[in-house]
Amino acid sequence: QVQLVESGGGSVQAGGSLRLSCTIFGYARISFSWAWFRQSPGKEREGVAYIDNYGGSVYADSVKGRFTNSADNYKKILYLQMNSLKPEDTAMYYCAYDLRGGLQLRGDYSYWGQGTQVTVSS
Repeated sequence: QVQLVESGGGSVQAGGSLRLSCTIFGYARISFSWAWFRQSPGKEREGVAYIDNYGGSVYADSVKGRFTNSADNYKKILYLQMNSLKPEDTAMYYCAYDLRGGLQLRGDYSYWGQGTQVTVSS
């Protein structure tokens, strides 16, 4: 059984930075998909950033150049460094993991965290 626990959310002013963390507890294999999604009230869930076991990353156009995804595979922690935050980045951010590789920003991940709130004020 895989469990994901996010941390690092909070409130920040526009232009500020936050770093989210997602720790995997339980079984994790070498080939995987690992991603961040976000959802704000009244909007559909949006894929934000993806990383795989080869270190390949995919980002949503809305965050390219501002967000950086990285993983410590030994510690089984996924990080999302968010810089130059904008009010439109305000959302609940979810970590997602799947034992299948190559899912990128598709939403059909098997395991999800509980979410961490990010609020950006103007």
